Amino acid sequence: MDDEANFLAGIKRMLHGRSDQWELHYATGVEDALNQVSQTDFDALISDVNMPERDGFDLLETLQSSEKTKDIPVVILTGNSEVNLKSRALELGAADLLNKPVQREELLARLQNVLRLKTFQDALKDHNDILEQKVKERTQQLEELQLDIILRLGKAAEYRDVETGFHLIRVACYSRALAQELGMDLEFIETIFLSSPLHDIGKIGIPDMVLLKPGRLTNAERGIMQQHCQIGADILLQEPEGLKPFLRWHRNQDIYQNMKNPILNMAAQITLCHHEKWDGSGYPQGLQGENIPMPARILSLADVYDALRSVRPYKTAFTEEETVSVMKQDADTHFDPTVFSAFERIAEIFSNIHEQFSDEKAENEVIPV
Repeated sequence: MDDEANFLAGIKRMLHGRSDQWELHYATGVEDALNQVSQTDFDALISDVNMPERDGFDLLETLQSSEKTKDIPVVILTGNSEVNLKSRALELGAADLLNKPVQREELLARLQNVLRLKTFQDALKDHNDILEQKVKERTQQLEELQLDIILRLGKAAEYRDVETGFHLIRVACYSRALAQELGMDLEFIETIFLSSPLHDIGKIGIPDMVLLKPGRLTNAERGIMQQHCQIGADILLQEPEGLKPFLRWHRNQDIYQNMKNPILNMAAQITLCHHEKWDGSGYPQGLQGENIPMPARILSLADVYDALRSVRPYKTAFTEEETVSVMKQDADTHFDPTVFSAFERIAEIFSNIHEQFSDEKAENEVIPV
């Protein structure tokens, strides 16, 4: 690119012998050059600096501002005395400088250098794109494996309880919907979706004579049942003493110290506190108000809703209207008012989730899409 027609004609003569190897384009100004760049993928540009209206610096700045063109190497043409112009051109991203008057051998050498640079850049970009795709695929595999393990762990506790079917999936979906309505960030929303199925994992440690008792529990038995909250939190958070030698062999000590992940931490909060109540009358710690972790406040409402909507040995399933009515009676004492208000706004979404993942579909092995 140069605004002098004679200069461009001289460049054409110099490069004529390479026309069978290179596809050559010429422009007399920045607008003309940018128009061509928008239509063709160029591997290199050569541009004069001093031109009327828009100059070579405008070209560099425009190219650098676009993701599509910022990696095109640009050779800037300057005079020997234009030291400041050379410095500014390099600061704006010029790949190389070429002094006027231009010598054919030097022009060819500079072009070969920047074309070699572009070849390396393209190869590196292609390699990085392949690696990025592999990372995405591997990350997706790990996320799917993680969800699968979480659901299986939650199901392990569920096999010893009366809750069956899609209970874990429904509670996870309710919790995610509530978190979204409450305006939580994406990380919180995804973490509560993944961690909520573990809320009753502590029931693994409750004796059958208590867990499976068909009638009303005695005070002593109720105390034993309530221990499932602490048992679950211990399962999720206690250091795995028996596995430490293996883990230290498999991982270095620094990685081991950071093993606890956000999912386990939130799952432990939920497991320990999902039977706490807003007025402090819940268990196991009698926490009150905002002392109850937000994930547990969300899960508590989701769990109560699903229990009311589901069949149990001691009750029939409530309708949507009956469920909302019962929950309203306990709203001031049991639930965080902010969470309950969010539930009321999206009660229809809860109902749709319950229908989509109904226990009848689970029994008939109908997997919702």
